[in-house]
Amino acid sequence: MQILHEDNHLLVVAKPAGLLVQGDASGDETLLDAGRAYLREKYAKPGNVYLGLVHRLDRNVSGVVVLARTSKAAGRLSAQFRRGEVAKTYLAVVTGSPPDGNRELRAYLAAKGDQRGVTRAAEAPFTGAKEALLHYEVRARQHGHALLEVRPGTGRRHQIRAQLALAGWPLLGDVKYGARERLPESRIALHAWKIAFAHPVGGQAVEIVCEPPVDWPWAILDI
Repeated sequence: MQILHEDNHLLVVAKPAGLLVQGDASGDETLLDAGRAYLREKYAKPGNVYLGLVHRLDRNVSGVVVLARTSKAAGRLSAQFRRGEVAKTYLAVVTGSPPDGNRELRAYLAAKGDQRGVTRAAEAPFTGAKEALLHYEVRARQHGHALLEVRPGTGRRHQIRAQLALAGWPLLGDVKYGARERLPESRIALHAWKIAFAHPVGGQAVEIVCEPPVDWPWAILDI
């Protein structure tokens, strides 16, 4: 595992695209499994090892994931996420030409996905929808693609994927939301780059940076 930060209360890791954060019907290995195995071996802990999940990334997304090593830390971090006090910054490569400058996107998203797992998004409210807000800035452009720095203002399901697709700029590789180009291993060009929060014990400011992968499309866009 690539460890980005570790202390008595936190384990912050870099999740590769393709790895589940927690178990599903596939039975495939998960980030939680790997984290517990790492702690068990490093600290020679017999039996079960506590590791709490306080947020998630989709399987085909890479980037920083914060795990809690104690139930106290898990509860306090979960509360920060619920209150919108955790600042998250993503990198995204999209198809199309988003306008330059610091921009804001507002939309309305369904709370749940449809039968295909797609979150409905619209510019106007609809029954059961919640407002979604994100900010973005174009960092680079190349051959019909744009690299965006994205900062969600809300925490809706598939928010970045759905809102960028609604705007006409689907994520590279995200065929579920209209992309025409695929990436290897069903990856999508979305990376959780930075996360900032108050440490659950002591309250000091913590910011973690997880550099993006070095292959296409990240390397070609020369981040």
